[in-house]
Amino acid sequence: MCIDSNWGWAKSTVTKLESLNKPLRMALKNCLLPLNESWSLPPTVYTDKCIAKLESEKIFRQQWVCFGRSEQLTSVGDYRCFDFANQSVILLRDKDRKIRAFANTCRHRSARLLNGSGNTMGIKCPFHSWAYKLDGSLAAAPHMQAANNFYKSDFNLFSYHVAEHVGFVFVCLAAQPPDFNSTLGDFATIHAPWPIEKLASKRQRIFEVDCNWKTFIEVFNEYYHLPFVHPNSVNDVYNTPDPSDKVSGAYATQFGSTEGTGGLLQTSQQRLLPAMPGLVGKEAAGVRYSWLFPNMTFAVGIDAMWVYVVFPIEVDRCVIHQTACFPKETIQHNDFQDYVQAYYYRLDTAIEEDIPALLNQQKGLANPESQPGRFQPLLESNLAYFANWYAKRMLA
Repeated sequence: MCIDSNWGWAKSTVTKLESLNKPLRMALKNCLLPLNESWSLPPTVYTDKCIAKLESEKIFRQQWVCFGRSEQLTSVGDYRCFDFANQSVILLRDKDRKIRAFANTCRHRSARLLNGSGNTMGIKCPFHSWAYKLDGSLAAAPHMQAANNFYKSDFNLFSYHVAEHVGFVFVCLAAQPPDFNSTLGDFATIHAPWPIEKLASKRQRIFEVDCNWKTFIEVFNEYYHLPFVHPNSVNDVYNTPDPSDKVSGAYATQFGSTEGTGGLLQTSQQRLLPAMPGLVGKEAAGVRYSWLFPNMTFAVGIDAMWVYVVFPIEVDRCVIHQTACFPKETIQHNDFQDYVQAYYYRLDTAIEEDIPALLNQQKGLANPESQPGRFQPLLESNLAYFANWYAKRMLA
């Protein structure tokens, strides 16, 4: 039995939303109101372990989830392991250069197969040496010829649906995934001014933060906190943003002009890298912040793109995969290695300022008196659109 003392609800089966009590359901329904009337998500969805389990079933096992940039798996046999929401997934590139996703568990007696990232010409279980090809088919099962009616074809790795779009790779764990084209909608059209698909990933950083996965992505997508959390680092770079774009698809996006580039601190704008090729008009003087639901967000500006893919570990702990991306022409520039350090320093500085605010917010969310608030319609619009998307799926 899961009991939330804040909202007074109890349930024995976390996948049955009928057991959520009326106050929690009403709080989620308030997230469905129009932007200028919308309420924030109820605090319990950031703190309750039963809600985290429900998210695992209704969101991370049913929706398309971003696993990062496709070109992070460059060569045949490149793999990366992802652990989240009581799930472990192997993402790898097979001999046909197709990206595949498998459950990270052996079909013999369920030992974990791989850890971290690397390159392999096959997958071998460390427990009993069952071996699998890169397409997931069972290649060898030592001594199993003694078992009657044992057929290797019955024991291939459990695989998941994989799709690629404008340089990103997505996985859906559901047997029948939502329509991918409907999920992405007009995402490619909205972001067409930037050569996102052709950008190259440079520095990649993986770190953990003791906060709910949603709060980490939220702070990246709102302008409200800039003068209070980042007064001396990046606040002066950002002008008042445009209203969020009206889009089709499971994402939110907002453009804003900048003084210089959002990729640098306000004190290091002289370290500017060349602009991305083809940018004209407002896109040549600003940055677009986008949140592709549920777990990937990025900012793409005049010179760079920085991406965050966020996975829940516990209700109050998440793992973040950060990637800085640049045009290949920029990377080939003689001064790139020198200038790019200022971009990495900007990313690290902003994160170091955000994390204390997130840790403090997580404590406040756990307060028994914590209640939903109201969104600022312009400065927190991406958050409101996510809350709307999230509430619909949790109430379904």
